[in-house]
Amino acid sequence: MIFLISIFASSINDTIISLKNQNQNIQQFELPPSARAGIIIVNMEDKEIENHDISKPHRDDHCQLMFALNGKFKLNIDFEIIEFSGPALLCIFPEEVHHIISVRDPKGWMISFDSSLVNKELLQLLENKINNPFLLREESPFFQQLTILMDLIEKVQSENTNSYIQKSIHSLLNALLNLISGELVSNLPLNKSKESRSIIIKEAFIKLTKEHYKTWKQPAQYASALSISAAHLNDTVKSLTGSPVSAHIQEASIMEAKRLLYFTDSSVKEIAYQVGYDEPVYFGKLFKKLTNLTPLEFRKKFRD
Repeated sequence: MIFLISIFASSINDTIISLKNQNQNIQQFELPPSARAGIIIVNMEDKEIENHDISKPHRDDHCQLMFALNGKFKLNIDFEIIEFSGPALLCIFPEEVHHIISVRDPKGWMISFDSSLVNKELLQLLENKINNPFLLREESPFFQQLTILMDLIEKVQSENTNSYIQKSIHSLLNALLNLISGELVSNLPLNKSKESRSIIIKEAFIKLTKEHYKTWKQPAQYASALSISAAHLNDTVKSLTGSPVSAHIQEASIMEAKRLLYFTDSSVKEIAYQVGYDEPVYFGKLFKKLTNLTPLEFRKKFRD
């Protein structure tokens, strides 16, 4: 997701876009051709950027990290309206459906990057710990360090004079993400700074549900991937969240179903298959159990 100044300049109606005529699938975008070796940084004040319309709901197959120095922002990320003013950080991950509602006077950078460039544990920490938006203080050393790194990445990207430039940019990206991760951890309460094995298991499990909700419906499949017993996984997750493993597996599928109900015109039967349920009737009962609405009631309430 790269910010177009032409979109920034106009205030988009705050009402969520009517999507009755939307395609049957949520549109997903790849990194643009201008992204070399899986990464691109864009200055929000750049007026010569060609990209897709970010005012319409979509998702991307890559991660985006926004560092807003100034400006007022309003976005929708997975049914949640997020409003903030710079300076702030904001992360958007591949599975999240999002769009810009309005932006005024933006200044800063957006980095889009392939998640394979980043250590899995580092990416997981960012996904679990960052709260969108992560507000910053201009006088803080962290803010100054972020500014220096972002500016350096932009300058190095513009040079591209030899074969080592992209390796340098990859290293700078990881330095940036490690810097952010360190700040996130340092802001945790003192008694949580050193996380227990239980929290690590829970967070790894939640990440797996987002990746495998369609095909992995049994707790044993997740336990096997984490090299622990199903009983241990269930006890750990339930003790930390209050809900058993099976409930989290179902919730991951239902979240994707909500996205499809809201952002596409696919039938309930088609959506049931897309989120891994071969029996639409069972899917309908499960959806109502978790949301207190039938799938069609949900679509009507939130969209039609």
